[in-house]
Amino acid sequence: MFAVVALLGALAVVLGAFGAHGLKGFLETAVDGPLRLQWWNTAAHYHLVHALLATAFALLSTRTTKAGVGLVLCCVGVLLFSGSLYVMTLTNLKALGAVTPFGGLAFIAAWLWLVPASRGWAPSR
Repeated sequence: MFAVVALLGALAVVLGAFGAHGLKGFLETAVDGPLRLQWWNTAAHYHLVHALLATAFALLSTRTTKAGVGLVLCCVGVLLFSGSLYVMTLTNLKALGAVTPFGGLAFIAAWLWLVPASRGWAPSR
């Protein structure tokens, strides 16, 4: 689980940096360039936040088997939500916006999954 979390977090940083430095030139001639850059920034922000949530599930996995579901939900959310926004930014295929809410639902489910995954958990003393 920690390897998945490490890859998820590293990819979020790489894609965020690409958006901040490499993507501006690509989009500066596009009429909707600022909007598309905003899509990328939203994708990178949610990607990184949910990499942190996935870290919580990886830590919980040392205490409960329920944590794996939360990690999967985070990964599905990143793939569908952030992934659709990344691809939409690069291709301007706005139809991919129909996929984005399903990723949002996976993110919401992941946050809610913290309840059963952490039930009965207490830090060691």
